[in-house]
Amino acid sequence: MSLDGARRSASAITVEPTTCAVVNRSHFREFILAHPDFALHLIERLIHRVRVTTGNLKSLALSDVYGRLVRLLNALAEPADGKQIVPEKLTQQDIADRVGASRDMIGKLMKDLISGGYLAVEDRTITILKKLPTGW
Repeated sequence: MSLDGARRSASAITVEPTTCAVVNRSHFREFILAHPDFALHLIERLIHRVRVTTGNLKSLALSDVYGRLVRLLNALAEPADGKQIVPEKLTQQDIADRVGASRDMIGKLMKDLISGGYLAVEDRTITILKKLPTGW
């Protein structure tokens, strides 16, 4: 983000050990000029990120907390043994942070979904047992 000369507008936290490199603006510009195919690839990735961000903003603005929770769980879930499993071990606070809600609200919704037989949670692994209702 700072390659345009402006200050960074975001920070990042990794969930596992990560090695990072700092690429300054002049070196990056030289690389782009020498590798135009990379520049096109980068533009495509940036367009994808803008589309994802737009979807997230629409979700925050137009969906209630339950709708955002369902959207997140469905997006993260992967098929396993005939069920949908969220492979990340998420806490209620992790989920709340991602959907823009309080941990208490996520806790209440998760409790309702578990008691309704829609979700199972064991050792912070979330299993979607059946299709989540569109509204709650």
